[in-house]
Amino acid sequence: MSVYAKLKELNITLAPPAAPAAAYVMYVQSGNLVFLSGHIAKNADGSVNAGKLGQDVSLEQGQAAARSIAIDLVGTLQEACGGDLTRVKRIVKLMSLVNSTPDFTDQHLVTNGASELLGELFGDAGKHARSAFGVAQVPRGACVEIEMIVEIAG
Repeated sequence: MSVYAKLKELNITLAPPAAPAAAYVMYVQSGNLVFLSGHIAKNADGSVNAGKLGQDVSLEQGQAAARSIAIDLVGTLQEACGGDLTRVKRIVKLMSLVNSTPDFTDQHLVTNGASELLGELFGDAGKHARSAFGVAQVPRGACVEIEMIVEIAG
């Protein structure tokens, strides 16, 4: 099943990338690799999905936030691919920053929200290397931030 058929089946609509919030760009291509800047968790109305895992955000809420970030990342990736996600050869790596208390140790489970969706959308090409870190804070107080590296066809 193509990535577009899977998006339709999951009732996912990709939005265009948000404008950068500081002095950076949303993605950079070097050779066949696309480096996507960190995307933070947002609510349906576009406001920041703020909070701290282990304090006021549950594991399930964190996973849902990571999944929504993956959707935003794929929207940015679509622009980086000139509007054609069939150019994606492989999701290479995710790095996830989870705003969490010092005793919260399930950052890897939070990040599964993004990883599992990418696997659903891209099949074997969606299987990736990954790092998940607990951090004291994420920009704008977001509960999760994720960046991604993707290999695309030339």
